[in-house]
Amino acid sequence: MTFPDDLKYTAEHEWVRDPGETPGSVRVGITSFAQDALGDIVFVQLPEVGETVAAGAVIGELESTKSVSEVYAPLGGEVVARNEALDATPELVNTDPYGEGWLFEIRADEGGAADLLDADAYQAGLDT
Repeated sequence: MTFPDDLKYTAEHEWVRDPGETPGSVRVGITSFAQDALGDIVFVQLPEVGETVAAGAVIGELESTKSVSEVYAPLGGEVVARNEALDATPELVNTDPYGEGWLFEIRADEGGAADLLDADAYQAGLDT
């Protein structure tokens, strides 16, 4: 399994793309590894726009036919957008995790991105 080089990753299987659609924001989703492990996603609970989140905090859930998994904030900041399409079509997280299956956008606080992993480091963590 390969992971896009233009993204940053967390050990909890979220990815971050800079920039997001909203100026000054980053887009967040889960990796193909995570969606594959979850199975068919049937419900997505996302943070509300305007919510302030702390890096590492639980801010949502993904429910699949196998289990419920928590979504963590990869960075602290303010939620500025959420993928409303997932309300009607949560399976987008499975079919296009790096595109139409994105979860939300955060206007991130300064300095948090240093803790994120590049694709090689993320892959190495999976291999251990």
